[in-house]
Amino acid sequence: QVQLVESGGGLVQAGGSLRLSCAASGSIFSGNVMGWYRQAPGKQRELVATITRGGSSHYADSVKGRFTVSRDNAENTVYLQMNSLKPEDTAVYYCNLLQFPGNYWGKGTLVTVSS
Repeated sequence: QVQLVESGGGLVQAGGSLRLSCAASGSIFSGNVMGWYRQAPGKQRELVATITRGGSSHYADSVKGRFTVSRDNAENTVYLQMNSLKPEDTAVYYCNLLQFPGNYWGKGTLVTVSS
């Protein structure tokens, strides 16, 4: 089993920054992809960014140039640096770890961006 614990959410003004962290524990294998998804009120969960153990990253178009995903393989931790935040970034942000045969989720952390 895998456990994911997010931290770092909160309230920030538009234009501000936040850094999310997610620590994974349990049966972590080498061939995994970690990342972040978000779900705004009344909307479906959507991909924000993912990163492989080798450091290859992928971003949603809506966050490119503003968000940066990174990871510490030794600590099984993934980060999301969010800059130039906009009110439309308001959502619950979920950490994700994908490794065969499972797909694991954290409980989420709320990010609120005020205008």
